[in-house]
Parts: sequence; C-alpha cells; structure tokens
Amino acid sequence: MEKFLYAPEIAKLGHVSLVSADLEKSLWFFRDTIGLEETEVVDGVHYLRAWGDFEHHTLSITAGETSYIDHIGWRTKRREDVATFAKLLEDAGTEVRWIQAGDELAQGEAIRFELPSGHRFELYYDMEKTPADESRKSVLKNQTYKSWAKGVSPRRIDHVNLQTSEDNSVIVKYLQEALGFKLREYFVNPDDIPVASWLSVTNLVHDVAIISTPRSKEPNEMHHIAYWLDNAQDLLRAADILCEAEVQFVGPGKHGISQAMYIYVKDPGSGLRLEIFTNSYLIFEPDWEPVKWTYEEYLKNGSAYWGDRRRDDVVREEQVKELAKS
Repeated sequence: MEKFLYAPEIAKLGHVSLVSADLEKSLWFFRDTIGLEETEVVDGVHYLRAWGDFEHHTLSITAGETSYIDHIGWRTKRREDVATFAKLLEDAGTEVRWIQAGDELAQGEAIRFELPSGHRFELYYDMEKTPADESRKSVLKNQTYKSWAKGVSPRRIDHVNLQTSEDNSVIVKYLQEALGFKLREYFVNPDDIPVASWLSVTNLVHDVAIISTPRSKEPNEMHHIAYWLDNAQDLLRAADILCEAEVQFVGPGKHGISQAMYIYVKDPGSGLRLEIFTNSYLIFEPDWEPVKWTYEEYLKNGSAYWGDRRRDDVVREEQVKELAKS
C-alpha cells in the first residue's frame, strides 16, 4: 500500500444537500422561518447558510419528485487530503466518484462515496467564502451577516444524525478507521450491543451521530440535521417564533447525552427533521474514553434529561425500547 507523509483529516461538517418534494414550503421553512440567508439561486438550486457560517453554503435545496438527502459534505484540513482520502478509500474497497471543480456551485474538486449504510458523503477542501451583499452585511469584520435579522436565526450548522437499519458497530468502525472520527458517547441495548453512537472530528461531542433502529425502512435514512443557537434564551425565542408560524415542534428540552438543549421541528416541504441546538460541552482531552450508556441509563436520562417527552418526534420511551431490540 502506498505510504503518505501524514494521515488525511476531516476538518469539519460543511453542508447538507437536500432534495425536497415541495420546494416552496422548504424555502418558507428554512429561509423565512428558521432564518437562513440565501447566498444564490442557480439552475433551480437554492444555496443557504446561517449568519455565522463563512462558506458559500451549509444547506442547498432543490426540487424533486421525492424528498431525500443527496449528500453530506465535509471539508478536509488540507487540499491534498481529498486525493489522499480517495486513494485510501479505494484501496479499502470503497467506490469513489470524483466531482470536478464547479460541478457544485462555489466548490472545488471533491470526491463522493457511500458509507456501508448507503449514506453518501462528499469530501472537499476548496469552497468560496462568499461575502454578504451590503444590505445584509454585518458591521463586524469577523461575521458574515447581521445577527438575528429574521426568524430563529441560528449562528451555524452543527451536526447531522443518520438513521439506519444496519449494524451500528459496522458503520462506527468505518467512520473511525476510514475517516478518522472519534467515538464520544454511545448507547447499548439490554444485550450490550451498541445501537446509537455520537462521533466527531472536532472538539464537539458530535459532528455526526448514527442510530440503528428497526423503525428504519431503509439503511440510509436521515434522523435530523442541526443548526446551532448561541444560548438557551435564543432557544426559548425560537419556540415563540415557531408558535407564531403555527409549526409544531418538540421541546424545549435537554439531552443527557451531549448535555445539549434542543427543539425538534420538521420541514413541512421535505419532512426533514431539524434540531435547533445549543449549550452542550466541548472535548479537549486527547485520551477521551467514550462514554457508555446502558439501556436503563439512556431511558432515564440519556435522551431526555428534562423537557417534553410526550410527542412522537423525539426518541421517547417506546422508541428507546425499539432501539433496544436492534
């Protein structure tokens, strides 16, 4: 096998590419109600980002006959890491497809491939940091847009949570060995088999989570994407805004795993679940040991430490029991 001077690394979550069966409703939700800023609209694709995101887009939305996630983009730490990852993935038996610079607006050369679950990832390095137009530009030189200009107004993209019918350990092993993710927390069923895992390449508790459940009809489903709010007060403000928009949601509440406060709400256009996310904790220890939650611990405090446990959209008691059967 070819030797490299250094191991390639992923720097952060970049963007999510959403195809929506009802584009107008999805734009009303993400752009007008959640308050993401629209960077450009080219060839029917709407490119959006939060007011604190620097890259050209962290979410793209296009119309389709059905709703699904086309791919999830991750930025590498170095430009050459893209080609190095391609070589290593191909050597390990993963089929890799090259995406030419400009095929995705504002993005350089990239690769796309599938996890064992079928979720499609994209790795890139070059992405334009498009400035905001003057009417929306922040007076702060270290911020893209004006803060809280409209809607819920999250600061940045935070993480993705993948849902699958496949073996959790297989996908976690792939994320660790092929892509360099670190396991931070995980939940096991009564037979001590992992069924939900939280991993990151940054200091966050998770940049990606993977939940294995018999509720999944397909191996490559999406549980939710998440955008970050600065604090708990912003989360309460978000609840008021969603109520005024007459959009049902779950929360506010607090997870035991990640210690984050949350609201879950669904895009009425695509059905994609959005988590509005704040607080949590950061990991700086180089010798971090993954935190294991038993079935009983997860049921008691892991998913909902406190908050709204009643509605169907969160992993409540009945769903946790289903997870435990995996």
